[in-house]
Amino acid sequence: MSLGYAEKLSYREDLGSVGMPEMFDSPKLLQGKIEELAIMVQKSKHFVVFTGAGISTSSGIPDFRGPKGVWTLQRAGKGVPDASLPFHRAAPTLTHMALVELERVGLLKFVISQNVDSLHLRSGFPREKLAELHGNSFKEVCPCCKTEYLRDFEIETIGLKDTPRRCTDKNCGARLKDTVLDWEDALPPEEMNSAEEQCRAADLVLCLGTSLQITPACNMPLMSIKNGGKVAIVNLQATPKDKKASLVIHGLVDKVIAGVMCILNLRIPPYIRIDFIQLLLRHTVKKKCVRWTLRVTSIHGVRAPLSFLQSIEVSFPERPDMKPVVLMEQPFSLQRETSMTSKFFMLLTLNFSDGCGCSSSSIECHVNFQNQKESFVRDRGLVLQELKCTAERQCRAGQQSILERESLPRAETSRHAFVTNVVRYDSEDSEDLKGAEPKGSCMDSSSNLTKRHMEDPSGYSATPKKLKS
Repeated sequence: MSLGYAEKLSYREDLGSVGMPEMFDSPKLLQGKIEELAIMVQKSKHFVVFTGAGISTSSGIPDFRGPKGVWTLQRAGKGVPDASLPFHRAAPTLTHMALVELERVGLLKFVISQNVDSLHLRSGFPREKLAELHGNSFKEVCPCCKTEYLRDFEIETIGLKDTPRRCTDKNCGARLKDTVLDWEDALPPEEMNSAEEQCRAADLVLCLGTSLQITPACNMPLMSIKNGGKVAIVNLQATPKDKKASLVIHGLVDKVIAGVMCILNLRIPPYIRIDFIQLLLRHTVKKKCVRWTLRVTSIHGVRAPLSFLQSIEVSFPERPDMKPVVLMEQPFSLQRETSMTSKFFMLLTLNFSDGCGCSSSSIECHVNFQNQKESFVRDRGLVLQELKCTAERQCRAGQQSILERESLPRAETSRHAFVTNVVRYDSEDSEDLKGAEPKGSCMDSSSNLTKRHMEDPSGYSATPKKLKS
């Protein structure tokens, strides 16, 4: 989970059991249990997964109750542990991506998550098949029209408070709220109702990386037992529900799930992250000169951070008389004055921040203030799919493509997509998984009611299938 989330939570004395010893099944016993779990998954008719912080630790996000967990160290007076990378750059783990594939082939019907790290949504798991019981640190919601907004930066507050942004619906415009619960906040009714409904219908609930101590969420998996279903638990520590489970596995979640996928002969898809920027080029005519301003901003708003960008180099390769510049501070902005008849080629080199899978990418801009360019909107889904296919084929990040352009007499706005991470997971090497990080990473060396209607990090509204009219 999020370290920021832990720091923002209100004080609570009773955190339950923390720092319990980790247990590891012997290799032979573990392999036998993995095979048993694979058979249970294969035979299931309504398979549901219930996840906790333990499925995200291999992405570099500490858990809460483990030997080096957030609450364990806090109780020992040692403070919050360090994350291995910026929270907003954390990549879904092997387990997250395996769940995407299990859903795609029809085996997995629903995921219930206690995590606020957004890694399920970041992995591409369908929103309409996911219940986020404790909220999402990267999601805010409109309290009036219930539209959800998924961001590429961590929301500033927790506790269902107002955020600095407003709903973009022209008929609404209400102040948005964060979605992450504090200790005294009740579970969001729609998320809770969906989770309970799925657990009652399940013939198998698999609990992954959770101590099953936080109520009322921890009691949900047991609802399947009342209707003849089974519960399986994969966790390194004992849980209060172990005695009621049909199968308990003490092993690394990634290693167990990699083994299950191998037995089921299913490929774990790579994680390919795409980030977005907006370019705005405005100009005013002053006699025979043009005064122009270039701004590079987030698609979530001018004031929203571009967390994946460190700096932007602006150069003019064909114009030695135009001085290049490096923009170091956000919001990135450049002002210049040129001749009205002057045409020039501008190269933007975007230098990515830590946690990205490549160092930079670039955009070429041909500027002619006497000719207005054509406006267009490309098929977003098709463009992003082409980017992902190219990135997977080339096994590197850095590809970019333009999504749309709006040209007005004095302004031009365009949106661009960049592949900033490509991570591969090799399930056939599951014996070597150590749970520290993804197995393979391809790097380029250079009210709480919530309608299931989301705006994703690309800034586009995405309506799940069950809400389509």
